[in-house]
Amino acid sequence: MSIAVIGGGSWATAIVKMLTENNDYVGWWMRDEENVMHIKKYHNNLKYLSSVELATERIDISTDIDHIVRNADCLIFAIPSAFLKSALSNLNEPIADKHVFSAIKGIIPDANQIVGEFFHNHMGVPLENIGVITGPCHAEEVALERLSYLTIASINEEAANKVAKNLACDYIITQTSDDIYGTEYAAVLKNIYALAAGMYHGLGYGDNFQAVLVSNAIREMKKFIKSVHPIKRDISGSAYLGDLLVTAYSQFSRNRTFGNMIGKGYTIRSAMLEMNMVAEGYYAAKLIREVRKENEIKMPIADAVYKVLYENRNPKKVMAKLAAKLR
Repeated sequence: MSIAVIGGGSWATAIVKMLTENNDYVGWWMRDEENVMHIKKYHNNLKYLSSVELATERIDISTDIDHIVRNADCLIFAIPSAFLKSALSNLNEPIADKHVFSAIKGIIPDANQIVGEFFHNHMGVPLENIGVITGPCHAEEVALERLSYLTIASINEEAANKVAKNLACDYIITQTSDDIYGTEYAAVLKNIYALAAGMYHGLGYGDNFQAVLVSNAIREMKKFIKSVHPIKRDISGSAYLGDLLVTAYSQFSRNRTFGNMIGKGYTIRSAMLEMNMVAEGYYAAKLIREVRKENEIKMPIADAVYKVLYENRNPKKVMAKLAAKLR
C-alpha cells in the first residue's frame, strides 16, 4: 500500500515521520511552495516540528495535489477541517477508488459533518474505503519519539491493519477498530471538553475540579455517541477516554490552550490570532449543538462551551453555573 499525507502542519509532519520509519515511498502534499523547497534542502519542516529531521530521500513532497493523489493507494488527510474544502478545490484526480483515512479530528464547518461523512457524501468514497486515525497522540511527543498509541478505525479490517502496520514503529503502538463513527465523534467531542478544561484553568479552577469535569465529560460523550451510533463499545478505551484525557490535560493541547485564553479574558478573535493555529473544538461546538438538538441529548458541558463561543456569554458566569451542576 503506497500512502500519501495531505497537509503541512504539525500532525501531518508527525504522520510523515512515522510512515518513513517503514516505507521507502511516502507522498506528501502541502500548499506552501517555499516550505516544500525548504524541506527538500534542509530536511525539516520550518514551520512545524522543526526539530524533526525528515528522511527526505523517502518522501515525494509537492504542492501538486493531483500528482500526490495519483501515486497513492491510501490518502491520510491531516489538514485543519476549516481548510479541507479549499485544499480539495484544486483536486482533479478521483479519490473514490482510494482508501481515505482522516486524521483531522474536526468538523467540516459549512457542511456540518464529520470528515468521514463528508468524504462519503460529497466525494463519493465508499464507506468501506473510509477510516479514522485517532489518539491519544500529540504530534509534539511523536517528534520527541515518546511512546504513543494510535487507533486506526475502519469497517474494512484489511485496510485498517495495513495502515496500522505502516504507522507502527519503536515509539508508536497501533491497534485497530471497526467503530469509525464512535472514534471520530469522540475525537470531535474531546476537543470541546478540552476547551472547557482550558476555560476553567484560565478562570483559576484547580486540579481537583478538573477531575470532576473530565469524569462528567466522558459520561456526556458516552451518552452522545450511544445516541447517534448505538453499537457495543468500551468508552474507557484509549481512543475515547484516553484521547479525552490527553487533550484536556496536556500542555500541547491547542484546544485547552485556546480555552485557557478565553478563561483569562481574551476575545475569541484575539485568541485565534495569537495562537496562529486552529482549535478544532471551536467549529465542533456548533455542529454538536445541532446534532444534540436533533437527537434531544442533554449535554450541559458542550452547551456551556457553545454559549461562551457563539452567544458571547460571560465565561466566568457560564462556567460557574455549569460547575454547580457537575457531580
